[in-house]
Parts: sequence; structure tokens; C-alpha cells
Amino acid sequence: MQKQTKPMTLFNQDLEGVLERITFQNEENGYTVAKILPKGKIQPITIVGALAGVQIGESVVLHGSWANHSQYGRQFEVHSYEVKLPATLEGIRKYLGSGLIKGVGPATAKKIVDFFGLETLEMLDQDPNRILNVPGVGPNKAAIIGKAWQEQQQIKDIMLFLQSHGVSASLAIKIFKQYGDKSIQIVRHSPYQLARDIFGVGFKTADQLAVKLGLPTDSPDRIQTGLLYALGNLTNEGHCFATREQLLTETMPLLDLAKVIIAPEIDKLVSQEALIEEENALYLPPFFHSENGVARKILKIMTEKGDRLAIFRKINWQLAFAAIDSSGGIQLTDQQKIAVQTALTEKVSVLTGGPGTGKSTITGSIIRLLKERSCSVLLAAPTGRAAKRLSETTGLEAKTIHRLLEFKPAEESIFVRDRENPLDADMIIIDETSMVDIILMNHLLNAIETGSHVLFVGDKDQLPSVGAGNVLRDMIESTVIPVVVLDTIFRQAEDSYIIVNAHRINEGELPQFPKDASDFFLFAETDATKAADWVVDLVNERIEQKFGYNSLHDIQVLTPMHRGATGVTALNERLQETLNPGNPQKAEVKHGTRVFREGDRVMQIRNDYERQIFNGDLGVIQKIDTEEHLVIVNFEERLVPCEILQLEELVHAYAISIHKSQGSEFPVVIIPLLMQHYMMLQRNLIYTAVTRARKLVVMVGDKRAIGMAVRNNKIASRNTKLKERLQIPLAEKDSKSVYK
Repeated sequence: MQKQTKPMTLFNQDLEGVLERITFQNEENGYTVAKILPKGKIQPITIVGALAGVQIGESVVLHGSWANHSQYGRQFEVHSYEVKLPATLEGIRKYLGSGLIKGVGPATAKKIVDFFGLETLEMLDQDPNRILNVPGVGPNKAAIIGKAWQEQQQIKDIMLFLQSHGVSASLAIKIFKQYGDKSIQIVRHSPYQLARDIFGVGFKTADQLAVKLGLPTDSPDRIQTGLLYALGNLTNEGHCFATREQLLTETMPLLDLAKVIIAPEIDKLVSQEALIEEENALYLPPFFHSENGVARKILKIMTEKGDRLAIFRKINWQLAFAAIDSSGGIQLTDQQKIAVQTALTEKVSVLTGGPGTGKSTITGSIIRLLKERSCSVLLAAPTGRAAKRLSETTGLEAKTIHRLLEFKPAEESIFVRDRENPLDADMIIIDETSMVDIILMNHLLNAIETGSHVLFVGDKDQLPSVGAGNVLRDMIESTVIPVVVLDTIFRQAEDSYIIVNAHRINEGELPQFPKDASDFFLFAETDATKAADWVVDLVNERIEQKFGYNSLHDIQVLTPMHRGATGVTALNERLQETLNPGNPQKAEVKHGTRVFREGDRVMQIRNDYERQIFNGDLGVIQKIDTEEHLVIVNFEERLVPCEILQLEELVHAYAISIHKSQGSEFPVVIIPLLMQHYMMLQRNLIYTAVTRARKLVVMVGDKRAIGMAVRNNKIASRNTKLKERLQIPLAEKDSKSVYK
């Protein structure tokens, strides 16, 4: 391992200059690498240090020391600094056009400064209405600029308080948007509230701030926030609950406190109902109520009288299937007939099976029988892509579950459709159920009448949902709900090595790579860097040249991990520079360490009910408006505006994790698999990746890693109790007030 050379300090001094460029800024701690033009000099110099809140064009007085870095050369290390408003025309232009004020980009900044000159900033402070005198600036834009300038001055006050505590500019803006003029008061007295209220602010950020403000490390507020944060981390890993021991084990290193100090705060959180405890299982309330709600509603639908499809209990099934066989051009197998009959006679049922086993054929046959008898049906899937695919295979409109439930931001509840306003349908079919988490499943079932039929369709062998729970597998393993398992590959699917190999993997056998295969290939490589080179080459040139697939739109890289040469982060950086490099004619915006450009493939990583985009949704940046500070993203032919601050909810998606690919299908999938991924190598992971491809799979990597993944059928366990809750009779549930 190469020894890191510590920079050699030369001498201490003050340095004054104008901030020319920000090369890098860590949004968590404010650490910045930038260029300033020192007063009286003509060449910019490099500065490094915690410079939260600085803006391009500002005059800064830096207190620090010069150092020679072994790799980066001579640079000025900042220990503390003061900000002055820019005093030159060029400085004011850069300051206003840096993205500081909504509605002011470089072009508008030039117009304003050309008109008001050195009095520009004084005018904005004293009489912003004078902006109306600037040619090309109308009343609406003038009002936006005036309001934004006033807000910015308030933010500056917060900055002055926060900068000494290492808080970044973006966090200061978030704090102001959340708390307004109460910002400093809340930060000073309740810094842990930030972790609870503001997306993107974790416990560690709030904790660093609290320590700098002098709050005691054993304060109840700190311990309780740490416990809730730790349990939240566990739910992000898929668990619905944690045992006391698990929660303490997770929290102790986070707080660096002994178990005996932390444990009493769990009881306080339970007494405050911030946690719910049931038989040594500690839940955050939404997960407890959702798990109970799902079990109770499924049992209620199954046991209550009233059946909107009672007609199917009386039909002649032999004649019904004969009609399908004769007119539909398909011949249902006995197994498929059982699946159709089960769905139409049982009020709740599950249909599961791998690719090529006929799930779509069965769904189509069910819909046809329903339509022949004038029965209504609703189709839904967790993601936009899955819903679109369901529409294509059935010929009927399918919606995402969120849109099916009709989210309305003005309503008190998240969804318009709920138990008071249920969905009006004789049957509801949910596809890709394996990726539905416990919270969303509870909302869905809340909106289903007890007389309706529900069919859950999915592949039990795929990865479980990104969110908490293991809903499909728990429903199947409960043995309470009727389940039909499809295990026969149909002849037309046998010609596809994608389908053949998916089933081989699922049965613990290595995939085959025959020379005559046209849709399944392996590029053998054991070195991670060389494997990454192969991935870039395949995406950029080889696949498009040989098969004609579009590099930007048809090919998706799926990788097990985020770190390393073949991880999500590194591959996205390389693929962006290859497929969508910087161009003076193409607008771009920097957020943290990432640069977003027009034409970039991106993914939403947080549910945003207001804009109706959800975790895992994929899109393309259509336009970047530097004047309005907006990024317009095309999500499945729907244009969604994204403010600059909301860019933390977007990541590049040239390469995505296999977990995030659930529910999606792509014409071409490239899967790097190496021994360095050993922590993630398991059968359902590689199976999920392979089954995302419609036309072509290309694996890049080590055969040993593929073998390790195929042999490892150990499924990471999740803490859930849905299976057990489904096995408790409804009458017994009703006798316990906790279930009501």
C-alpha cells in the first residue's frame, strides 16, 4: 500500500481574492477544492478546506497556510474565512449568474449588471423593483428575482451561523426551506430534529453539528434519534422490525455509548409510541400497522361473505376452456387451467413462475373470461415499465399501483382510493408482486372491497422488494392463500437461452454459453479494471455494431455493487463520459460531485408523491434551464420538473444495481460479475439480473463468480411476521385490540 504523504506546511498568512471556480465540494462536510484569483494577481491558485456556502464571484478573505501536496502541488489550506460581496463588475456578474438566485442565469446576470453596474447589489438590497427597468426582464421575472434575493439574504444569516460548524450551502438552504425564520433557533437547540425532518440529512450529519454546538453525547435526544435512525437503516435493508438485541447492536457503534446507557431510551420511545414492541419485536409504527393491515385485509377478503365473481362458481369449465382453446389460438395446459379457475373462484390467489412458463397467457385468458361475462377488471404493477409491459401483453390499460390508488397532494391521506373510497372492480390483478413492499401493499389492500377478487402475479425466486418486507414469499409460505406454481417452459421459449439459462440458474446449474447462441454471451475476465473496459466497449460500440441496438436507449448495465471498478458509481462516470460527454452546446449542472447533462439517463431514488415519481423510476434529462434552475426529466413520456436542490434525489442510470432493476425489462442487459462481488453473489441476484433482458444478455467477468452465485441459494433473511400473522385466524385477531 502506498504511503500517503502529508502536505508540508510552508507558512501562515491571509489571502484575499475572488472565487473563480469550485472544482469539488462535499455536500456533507463542506470540504471544497476551488480556484481563486488573488488580489493584484493574474493567475488563479488552488485552495482547499471547509468552505461551506461560498459562491462563485464572491470576494473571500482566507486565513490559512501554504502547503506542497505530493500529488497536487502547491495549494492554500483554508483554516477559516470571511466572505465579502463582490466589488468588480465581473465578480458581480459571476456571483449573480452562479445559480445563487432562481430566475437569474449567466445571461440575465449580464443584463442586470450591464444596466446597474457596480450599484447592482445595493439596488437589489434597497429597491429590487428597479429590475423592471432592465430590458428583457418582465414583471413576473422581476418579482421572482426580488423574492429570491430576499430569501438569499436570510439564508446568508443562517450561513454565517452555520459555516463555523462545517455545514454545507445546500444543507443551509434546506434548513431555511423547512424552518424559515426559526432555522437558527432549531439548529442551535434541536439539531437532531434535522435528521427527522429533512430528506438527505442523516443522523451522522446532525450529530456532527450537535457535537460542535456542545450538546452532551449521552443526551436522551441524541440516543433516541440514534435508535430511530438505526431502526430506519434496518428497514432500508428490508426488515420490518428488529429485536432489542439487534437494535442495540446496530446503535452502539453509531453512538459510541454502552448498552446500559442506550437500553432505557428504548422503553421511553415505546411509551411515547415512537416505537411499537410486540414479543421482542420493535417496529416503527408504519411498518407495524402495515404488516397487521395486510394480514387482516387478506383474511377479511377471503372469509367475508359477498363475491362479485360468484358466477364463476357455477359455469361449465370444460366448455369455457374449450372456447378459449378453439378461438384464441392457444392450448392451455392442465396446470394453466387450474391457475385460471383458481383466480376466478378464489377471492385471493397467487400465481407464480419463472419466465416462459405462461403467466401472461393465463392473465390473458382470465381477462377474456371476465370480459365475456361483462365483469370489470383493473390491472396494476409497481413500476411504470412493468405497467407498460402488462398493457402490451393484455391489450388493456395497466397503471402503476400509485396511480391506480389516485394520489392527490391536496387530500389529507396519501391516496384518494382507500377503505372509504375503494376501487370499483370485480377483479384486480397485480403483476410483479415480488417487488411490492409492505407499506404499499397495505395501501393497496385498504382500497379493495371485500367482495372483489385479487390475483397476485409474480416470480417468487426474484429478489424481494427494495422496501421493507418479503410480501410475496410470505404470502406463499403461509399456505393460507391458494397458490399455483408454474414450472413448465413452453416450446417457443426453449429457443431462448435467456429463458433456458434463467431456469438453469434457478435450479442451481451453471448457465450455458454455446457458440451458436444468439442471445446469451460471456466475456471472460478476472481483472476488475479490464472487465470495466469491456463493459464500456460493449455499450459504446460492439453491441450496437453487431446487433443494431441503440447504446443510449436499449442497453442497460446491471451490477451487484456500488463500489469498485465495476460498481454503479465508477461505471456511471465512465459511461456518461463515453455516451454523453460534456459539450459547450449542451447545458449541464453540477450537484455535489455529480454533473448532470441534457441527455443523461437518470433514476429517481426517493418516492415523491407530489410529482408522482417513485424510487426506481428511470428517465432521461430532456432540458436544463439555467435561468430557472430547473432540470426537466422525461419519465416514461411524462415531463417532470426537478429543482436544483432536488437533484440529490436523482442518480445517473447508465449502470444501476440489480436490486434497483426489479420490475423493469430492457432489450439488452450487460452483467459484470467478479470475485470482488463475493458479498453479494447469490442465486436470486443473478437470476433477477438475467430475467430483466428481453433480447440479449451479456455477462462480463469471472466464471468462478458466476458459479459462486449460482451455488449460493441462501436467501438473506428479513425480519417479517406477515407469514405468521396470516396463519392467525381472523376471529383471534379481532379479539386483540392491537389488530383493530
